[in-house]
Amino acid sequence: MTELVPEPVFWTDDPPDCEPLTHGADIAPHFHDFGQLRYAASGALVTATEVGTWVTPANRITWVPPYFVHSSRSHGETDVRLLRVPSAAAAQLPTEPSVFTASALMREAYLALLTEPTETPRARLLLEVVLAELTRAPQEPLRLPEPTDPRLKAVTDLLHTDPATPATLAELGHRTGSSNRTLSRLFSSDLAMTFHQWRTLLRIQRALLELADGTSVTDTAIRLGWSNPTSFIEAFTDLVGQTPGRYRSAAHVMPD
Repeated sequence: MTELVPEPVFWTDDPPDCEPLTHGADIAPHFHDFGQLRYAASGALVTATEVGTWVTPANRITWVPPYFVHSSRSHGETDVRLLRVPSAAAAQLPTEPSVFTASALMREAYLALLTEPTETPRARLLLEVVLAELTRAPQEPLRLPEPTDPRLKAVTDLLHTDPATPATLAELGHRTGSSNRTLSRLFSSDLAMTFHQWRTLLRIQRALLELADGTSVTDTAIRLGWSNPTSFIEAFTDLVGQTPGRYRSAAHVMPD
């Protein structure tokens, strides 16, 4: 995952709005005085912040609020369409980064807006459509929160390094010097989820990236610690809303 650096850069502009990113391309930590929407037409884009990591699979939209420090990395040939949202309009959207499923109406309005000159009546109308669709769209459960407590961070660092490890929370605690009871409490209080939920979400995020890179469903399941492809497919489908095979195929389609 992309790591933050102590001194992020203030950007007044971004790379070209529709230029595909090659696999592994990094965008350094920065922030804007405007909000930004990021539509991944193909591939996958990781957005990293101090409070968590968001993965934008193909045909999803990530929202980054104004002044929110973030960095990015692409996985697979990633076609990202960037859209500015003025600060006044940004108040309608969440105060931290979020990932949404793009409805057909939202997608068409979004893509049309990218080619429309700014400040025209049509551009304002298209932006209103995009924002209206976003405010009613469910947020994807694809945010991986990061802990602030150093005892819990020691455990999550081990899992980031080896998400496939079958180690129990008690075993990880033994390696880092914390009890199972303490770590269970910290997962609940610091991250609002259980150890099992956090590790599953970490593995699903990594699976999105593996599949976007072209790895097969079976190999992805094995690499990330599932005992068999069936259990991986079930977990992936529950969180992402489609099977890993269908997602893998869609991640490599480059729309016009």
